[in-house]
Amino acid sequence: MSAALCAPCSRPAYIGPMATSTATPAATTADGEEGLAQALDGQYDVLIVDRRLPKLDGLTVIGSLRSKGIETPALILSALGQIDDRVKGLRAGGDDYLPKPYSFSELLARTEVLAFRSRHQRRRGKSAYRRWRIA
Repeated sequence: MSAALCAPCSRPAYIGPMATSTATPAATTADGEEGLAQALDGQYDVLIVDRRLPKLDGLTVIGSLRSKGIETPALILSALGQIDDRVKGLRAGGDDYLPKPYSFSELLARTEVLAFRSRHQRRRGKSAYRRWRIA
């Protein structure tokens, strides 16, 4: 994986180990507006987004990226862990949802899978992001 963006990372304990225990550079932001700006300007393999971001909530960040054609996989981290919360996050454009508290090894495994799939899809020239409709 070449890069991950975490919005926000005001609590480095949540994501900090990723930068020190792996070869993955992890950029961090303090709020949703900054996270959206960095995601629009940078090339990231995975976005790690909290739902409750200051200034701009995580689902709005992801929705804004999707509306602009940005297909970077987004893993949502959140203390909102009920089934309805997770479904809302996935339907808003998230590719995965991990409720807090979480295991760092699980976070790392999920980001590795998302990054691998994203790179594989790009090499094949196919969209990694699709909307499915279930009748």
